[in-house]
Amino acid sequence: MNATEQPPFSAPIVDQLTVRVVVDSRYERFLPAVNHPSVTVEHLKKIPGRQMSTLAAEWGLSLHLESAEAGAKAQYLLDFGYTPEVLNRNFDLLGIDPARIHGLILSHGHRDHFGGLDGFVQHYRTHMRDDLSLFVGGEDVFREKWLKEKDQEPESWGVLDRTALTAQHVAPICCGAPHALDGAFTTGYIERNSFETVSGGTLVEDEDHFTEAERRGELVKDMHPDEHGTCYIIKGRGLVVISSCGHVGLINTIRTAMAVSNVDKLHAVVGGFHLGPAPLDYIDHTVDELETLNPDVVVPMHCSGTNFIAAMGRRMPDRLVTSNVGSSFTFGV
Repeated sequence: MNATEQPPFSAPIVDQLTVRVVVDSRYERFLPAVNHPSVTVEHLKKIPGRQMSTLAAEWGLSLHLESAEAGAKAQYLLDFGYTPEVLNRNFDLLGIDPARIHGLILSHGHRDHFGGLDGFVQHYRTHMRDDLSLFVGGEDVFREKWLKEKDQEPESWGVLDRTALTAQHVAPICCGAPHALDGAFTTGYIERNSFETVSGGTLVEDEDHFTEAERRGELVKDMHPDEHGTCYIIKGRGLVVISSCGHVGLINTIRTAMAVSNVDKLHAVVGGFHLGPAPLDYIDHTVDELETLNPDVVVPMHCSGTNFIAAMGRRMPDRLVTSNVGSSFTFGV
């Protein structure tokens, strides 16, 4: 059954959500203050009491999510950057308490999103809750991914280690369908109904062997069936959609989130949109569709690309909010 054919998903509603950037590819200490009518933006200029240290940036993404509803708070860590060294360093410098994290979420099985996970868990596991789960989009997240440059042999990009997780008493939970968390929900499988094409460049061995190439054991394009979005409904504001990479399309991700939550008001879109390598006409088409969806706030990160940010600056400057490692974005009262 497709997401659009399912009964409306009973998603939780919260009063407030704060998204803090733990890992991304940019850190600039001297950023101007930002005033926006739909989001409170705080850029971290220095770390209190840690004047001899600084946040680090790398290719990858990790976001700390904290929601509040009637005084009750819930926290999740979404994605884990490329390396545990950068994730653990920034997590400590930002003063995030591992004991308060309700669970872990992985958007998809690429190393720039799961690379820091094992080292993070090893470092902090004894300080975290006993019943810790990792929410993933499906079993395909545990398949080996391969990279191939032109005229070169494929190279393994590694694989998420289920055995290491279970050894640390982290329970993987596959969310192929929409899944309610404390305050949040995940979209489940993202439907592919827009003009967008699946991008990302990784290859996999197809275990089903439906095609001649697959029967020969060749690597085939990764269609990212394991990718899912993390979302919140903010009371009186609408839907916040977090697309960590958007390999199956930003518009597809948003529309799936709307369909499964039965919410048609888009408040904010946050995260990586995988438009860095996209042609200019494809980016313009994305912005056209985004204008139709009418978000109050768009916060591009990670792989969104300078061309997309420039297009947003021309077309929707009042919606665009730029990001930085250590920055926080608070939606709601």
